[in-house]
Amino acid sequence: MGLELPLFVDYLRETKNASASTVSSYQRDLRKLESYLSDHGIMDVENITSTNLNSYVLYLEKQGLSTATVSRNVASMKAFFHYACSRRKLVSDPAETIKAPHIERKLPGILTMEETVRLLEQPSGDSPKELRDRAMLELLYATGMRVTELVSLRSEDVNLAMNYVICRDADKERVIPFGETAKHSLEQYLRKGRTALLKGQESEYVFVNCSGKMMSRQGFWKLVKQYASRAGITADITPHTLRHSFAAHLVQNGADLKAVQEMLGHSDISTTQMYLNMNAERVRRVYREAHPRR
Repeated sequence: MGLELPLFVDYLRETKNASASTVSSYQRDLRKLESYLSDHGIMDVENITSTNLNSYVLYLEKQGLSTATVSRNVASMKAFFHYACSRRKLVSDPAETIKAPHIERKLPGILTMEETVRLLEQPSGDSPKELRDRAMLELLYATGMRVTELVSLRSEDVNLAMNYVICRDADKERVIPFGETAKHSLEQYLRKGRTALLKGQESEYVFVNCSGKMMSRQGFWKLVKQYASRAGITADITPHTLRHSFAAHLVQNGADLKAVQEMLGHSDISTTQMYLNMNAERVRRVYREAHPRR
């Protein structure tokens, strides 16, 4: 197996265009596998069986490694043995039937509707900065766009007459509507706040910082933290929390899952499905807490 690893690394770099970090993790995982097999008297790649590989997966689990780490090791071995078979170094793939442990998808934290309202009400003044902050929070919750999409939003991507924004990915774009509350906040900011922040400069971006430059993700994250603290929200909150809350609240109020998927820009509806699961968990929790014969 050792003789094959350098060739496999070349294949990852030159054919698969894998990143340096990916190549490094594959090498690390496969070196550990190689060491394990060597300790068990298996020196040649042709002698490796699915039983050997299953034993190795069990060994990793007994070491107390996280499910994600074990799964990554399984992915590394699968990639290597698939490569070995494609190069006819092996007649059959011993890793073909190896199963990675199931990774439980942790449900994201969301705000209650009452907490959301409290958060959105925090920037209540009429200074340029607070007008901007209120517009950003309202638009983020109204559209569920990603934070990167929010801070990189260009003036040409906002249609105030028709109440929608355009979010652009590398190879596609999506149109997301927003309501009157977000529209009013955005209009107030554009009319009274943005010019003051620009200080005579020009910018293609809708939201700018106090120096007239494009807002950063980190800068907006700090704002969200500050307003959450001011609103008395003790749960750990990130800018992405509003995106999750947007989706969960829509589903909770009966929105079509396919429509939510399109607004969020998920390529696979199974990703959006988690918000339906969150709603089902909420119903179960309410039942447990309130039903007289639970």
